Amino acid sequence: MQMANQIVPGAHTAFVPAAASHNAGDIVIIGAGLAGLFTALRLAPLPVTVVAAAPLGEGASSVWAQGGIAAAVGEGDTPQQHAADTIRAGAGIVDPDIAHLVASEGSARIADLLRYGVPFDRDLHGHYVLSREAAHSRHRVVRVAGDRAGAAIMQALIAEVRRTPSIRLLEGYEAEDLISENGAITGVRLIRGTSRGNGNYELLPACAVVIATGGIGALFRVTTNPSYARGEAIAFAARAGAVIADAEFVQFHPTALDVGLEPAPLASEALRGEGAVLVNSDGHHFMKDIAPEAELAPRDVVARAVFAEIEAGRRVFLDCREAIGDHFPEAFPTVYAHCKAAGIDPVKELIPVAPAEHYHMGGIATDDRGRTSLAGLWAVGEVTATGLHGANRLASNSLLEAVVFASRAADDIKDVVADGAGVTMAGLHPVAGSAQVNAAAREQAIAIIRDTMSADVGVVRNRRGLTRALLRLREIADTTAEGDTQLANMALTARLVTASALKRTESRGGHYRRDFPERDPALAQRSFITLDELEDIEDRICAATMAKAAETWLGLDAEVACAP
Repeated sequence: MQMANQIVPGAHTAFVPAAASHNAGDIVIIGAGLAGLFTALRLAPLPVTVVAAAPLGEGASSVWAQGGIAAAVGEGDTPQQHAADTIRAGAGIVDPDIAHLVASEGSARIADLLRYGVPFDRDLHGHYVLSREAAHSRHRVVRVAGDRAGAAIMQALIAEVRRTPSIRLLEGYEAEDLISENGAITGVRLIRGTSRGNGNYELLPACAVVIATGGIGALFRVTTNPSYARGEAIAFAARAGAVIADAEFVQFHPTALDVGLEPAPLASEALRGEGAVLVNSDGHHFMKDIAPEAELAPRDVVARAVFAEIEAGRRVFLDCREAIGDHFPEAFPTVYAHCKAAGIDPVKELIPVAPAEHYHMGGIATDDRGRTSLAGLWAVGEVTATGLHGANRLASNSLLEAVVFASRAADDIKDVVADGAGVTMAGLHPVAGSAQVNAAAREQAIAIIRDTMSADVGVVRNRRGLTRALLRLREIADTTAEGDTQLANMALTARLVTASALKRTESRGGHYRRDFPERDPALAQRSFITLDELEDIEDRICAATMAKAAETWLGLDAEVACAP
């Protein structure tokens, strides 16, 4: 079954979404990681409701970010150089205007974080202590306590949020769906985590909604993301009609600790920036054979090299003994603690590593103000596809993107609701349901999704595996019990990623196809998909599969003509 060699060029890139809903209601922010909290703070003193699935600081990937924030704040560095590195790493499909915009606003957002109390590392002269990570041409990653940037930033923002009277927190609530009316988002359907499965939910009216829910790591068997990173918001945004962009581009971190923990602890890229090297179980320093930059090659290159070693039956290790040695505990306390908990002394021993799903470059398509294609809906952070990352995120650009677009979305919402009319602290409206979800059946289906995504939509892909995955995921979606919104959302997001990967018949950045191992210059453009387009692809695959099965049963040799 041959797929058309086509990514629709710019089909949805020029959308101009309408303003906020005319309904009275909250400004609702779904998600309480860096992007969500920063948006809330920038919106003050407008009243805002933040929906947090877990107590603040416990359910966000931002807390675990080790490297820091990339920003051109060092001597001799410039936003132009930062943007150039971003464009180069993105494998030909970064939006250059977005790259320059984000790089140029980096220093201002670092200053904001300082005002919120983030204790960035500085030397005796007051200069930032900067590290260098893969594909950066300069030392430009601003750190906190070596590898504790994410945790320190979140601690500072959480404290500031709790001090801000205009911010209402709904902790322990998860968003399941968006409510829309006449093409505009007018509210959010919420559920308490403790009530999941009993059919009851609550409605929260909204005049503006900001999605800031993070990534999709929990759709894969091995991930560095927290368990809440299920990608559900991509699904319910798509179901409401939003455009999804670049969904096929998934970044696998090459050096997650291979010690059987879930989520997999991360061995920060900064270790390789300080000179740590990758060796296989034969002791061979294999990255020297792969790329001139060796360990500092782009993440997709390193991840595939590590994957190839493991696929060949060899284990892979990170050797920090010579480059870091005795300085490890104070230089990288988080990684050191993870290693020690696993019974490994990285000062003297090799660290076993393997690739793990780490970051999703795709998501809900937004413009330079964080607006989606739906009226009243904005999105910020990893859940989005802004055009910054292209096919391969430049290391430590994610936290920068989060604060830059959080600030821009907040400014845009302030403009839209300039007089504050319609912004209220609305009450929740309980809705009693009758649907009962079989928890055991759901967990079994989620396990199938995770195994399927890891096996067929992982580091290395091909047509047969992607087609098999899409059919399996569609079957899960079709047989999901009524009322099991979580499973339906997870399956839909997985289908969008898989269908987008099937459409892109080339290898580029984080998307690698063994059956199309080279880049196709004709496909040097972003991809876009909607729910209608996804279902059309699936219907044609199902028709083609049935036709092929009939031909096999009848002993015919004809080609299958219907293919997406």
